[in-house]
Amino acid sequence: MKKTVLSLAVLFSITGLTACGPDVSVPATQEEMQHIDVKNHQFTEFSTNFIDSLWQQFPTWALYSGFHKFDSILVIPNEDSRNKTIAFVKQQRLKLENIAEETLSTNQVIDYRLIENLLDSLEWNINRGKSWQWDPSKYNVAGGFAQIINEDFAPLDERLKSVLGRLENVPAYYEAARQNIHQPTIEHTQLAIQQNKGVFSVLSDKLLEKVNDSSLPTDDKALFKKRFDSAITAVNQQIEWLTILESKLAKEGSRSFRIGEKLYEEKFALNIQSGMSAKQLYQKAVADKDNIQAEMAKLTDKLWSKYFDTKKPEQANLAIKQLIDKLSSKHVKRENFVEEVKAQIPALVKFVNDKNLITLDPSKPLVVRKTPEYMRGFAGASISAPGPYDKKGNTYYNVTPLDGMSDEQAESYLREYNHWILQVLNIHEAIPGHYTQLVYSNESPSLVKSLFGNGAMVEGWAVYTERMMLEQGYGDMEPEMWLMYYKWNLRVICNTILDYSIQTQEMTKDEALSLMMDEAFQQQAEAEGKWRRATLSQVQLTSYYSGYREIYDFREEYKKLKGDDFNLKTFHEKFLSYGSAPVKYIRQLMLAEL
Repeated sequence: MKKTVLSLAVLFSITGLTACGPDVSVPATQEEMQHIDVKNHQFTEFSTNFIDSLWQQFPTWALYSGFHKFDSILVIPNEDSRNKTIAFVKQQRLKLENIAEETLSTNQVIDYRLIENLLDSLEWNINRGKSWQWDPSKYNVAGGFAQIINEDFAPLDERLKSVLGRLENVPAYYEAARQNIHQPTIEHTQLAIQQNKGVFSVLSDKLLEKVNDSSLPTDDKALFKKRFDSAITAVNQQIEWLTILESKLAKEGSRSFRIGEKLYEEKFALNIQSGMSAKQLYQKAVADKDNIQAEMAKLTDKLWSKYFDTKKPEQANLAIKQLIDKLSSKHVKRENFVEEVKAQIPALVKFVNDKNLITLDPSKPLVVRKTPEYMRGFAGASISAPGPYDKKGNTYYNVTPLDGMSDEQAESYLREYNHWILQVLNIHEAIPGHYTQLVYSNESPSLVKSLFGNGAMVEGWAVYTERMMLEQGYGDMEPEMWLMYYKWNLRVICNTILDYSIQTQEMTKDEALSLMMDEAFQQQAEAEGKWRRATLSQVQLTSYYSGYREIYDFREEYKKLKGDDFNLKTFHEKFLSYGSAPVKYIRQLMLAEL
């Protein structure tokens, strides 16, 4: 796999700066400047054409990004489509290699790197990762249909026509899926069953009612019903096939969900782009875990007599755990969980505005909703944001209700997301976390950075805002809030330890639960859920800690360099103006401007 290091020397020479000392660069001649302008223009043209070609290759990805030209196309995920993707990668690489990097601006160099990394990732997923073989949950048609049906980006009749076109390939889609699936994991098979059952919440009788009430021609309505029925049959066949497969895997054994150290390191390099190896990040996380636990021990000493009449245990972690268990009983009622999330959003908006931390755009709505059924089973809370083509679309804060939990499970879950941590969760997911960052990302002048964002930067920003808000006085510096924040932050750190250990070091479920419950002080329901998540994904759990550390460390570095001229709001808005680029590249750009 071709990997290239972005040179600081290149960045600084382009901008007329040197890495240290005075500016001693020689001005470019007019002829040289014309050459650079032509090359820059060529790259801009290449980027535009690349994105256009990408959407033709991946129309559902285009749909999620707010580009609706190909909404009616559902690609059949067969060998032919994979061959076309590999051909696309080779073709675009040749075009990219014909662009001389030394002629690009700093912003364009980063776009170059992002496109290069995307092409590497596409190839890796097909030829190396091969999750299209062993992960049946990759195959689910619900998301694209839901996006078209539920979003008002065009008149209903126009959107229904796209749904009609898309329905045609549903049977072939699932037939190809069954042909692809080979030696799957039982965990991903079970997830596929659960999530495909959620398809019926999208392809429902309500959809047929919309069609009947629409102005579509009678022939189109009849064709819609015919294709709809075929799609429903196809989904049921897929669920039945998967259920039989699950039973077989349970009896005969299945492929391990662990991908091993070599593939893990490869995927980490492509997904995180942090400049560290996965093993190096893991080692850093282990060290940070000890530091956070020491801070929690100090707060426990301070708070113990307020909540207990008994002597504090000598073992620090035991005392911390007892105090957290005591505090965790303060939480919302299970039936009010989603409503409480809604109620907290205005308070976060007010705090951010009062403290002048970052500009929020009131014209970009945030809608708190119950997580759609086809999305459940992976995370309890998430953000679904519109793409850069659909900037005025709703951003959804998906919150999964606790209806399906037993009383014991719900109580454990609510103790995890107690009075204090639920506020931290809302900072992370909503304001000024994911929701805010994704609004800014859509406004980036670089479509490449907005579309092909770095997950570690996105998750890292959300984690960074948690600490930033507390530093600015959210929660009134209450020691209970800081204790719970550290507990939450410790979870981020342990996410990295957990993911790396499970995927590369054969960590068992008992060992994982012990790490999360005894070392990170999590409730059993949360620990069980995280174990499930770590068996269903790889690397993504490390993005929180990786991005957070890079952003926080860079802010402190930038603050020292700016001195008295440092302004937190200015820093935030400048940082976010580069879209969702990897933190190391944003750092280079901002330092180059000093």
